[in-house]
Amino acid sequence: MGSGFSTADEDGSDPAKNSRKRSPGLGELPENCLAMVLSYLDPPDICNLARTNRAFYHASSADFIWESKLPENYRILARKLVLYDGSLACFGKKDIYAGLCSPVRFSSGTKEVWIEKKSGGMCMLVSWKGMKITGIDDRRYWSHIPTLQSRFYSIAYLKQMWWLEVEGDVEFEFPPGSYSLFFSLQLGKPCKGKNRQCSSITPQVYGWNIKRVRFQFSVSNGQHVTSEQFLNEQGKWLRYHVGDFVIEDLCNPTKIKFSMTQIDCTHQKGGLALDSLFICRNQLASGR
Repeated sequence: MGSGFSTADEDGSDPAKNSRKRSPGLGELPENCLAMVLSYLDPPDICNLARTNRAFYHASSADFIWESKLPENYRILARKLVLYDGSLACFGKKDIYAGLCSPVRFSSGTKEVWIEKKSGGMCMLVSWKGMKITGIDDRRYWSHIPTLQSRFYSIAYLKQMWWLEVEGDVEFEFPPGSYSLFFSLQLGKPCKGKNRQCSSITPQVYGWNIKRVRFQFSVSNGQHVTSEQFLNEQGKWLRYHVGDFVIEDLCNPTKIKFSMTQIDCTHQKGGLALDSLFICRNQLASGR
């Protein structure tokens, strides 16, 4: 006769252990099912889930996920910006997407282009060094200031002048879509550090509230935009919105000519910092 008793189930298993058994999770779904789930997410969310376990990691590399995130003309962009003379067959769509998200400079380092990680929208910056600026090499009027506030590590600063004239152009295979164009400007002399609002209001800023600055651009497909604005707010960088345009051509480069002028010999103006021109898809237009 024994006083002990058994806690085992009829099949010999321990019910305490059974109660602690892990319930099936997303990581146990078939890889193709996980890939379908991931395809509905933004690229940053896909990459975050890929770090959780091996199942998500392998599923996140499926080509059909990333092809839907890539620009329509990604093959042209990849050959131009990432692969140069390489073969696309050697790269997965995820690798191509990652490559296009890395900023690439061209035109002697005066232009920078990339796709925004979350949306896949194309962005471009054109440094002031890639523009034609009246009197830029005359130190009586302009100075070149090294600063960490610019992605190009320097800005052009107008000390004083009667005649402001800035113009330039870009030619690039922008993916089809609607775009916005901005000039990145600041009233007041910027500091050399990273703080983008360290400038103070100074008497060296003058002449910008007398007559509007005229911004213009034209697109090779016939679109043309003109806007005029007073420059009033001092001490921080602002993106002055010139206008919007639409690109429909999938294969051929689009040429954009742009300008910024304030031509009035009745008064001088000074204290303007010029960083760059910014072009982006419409949904990325906010922020700096």
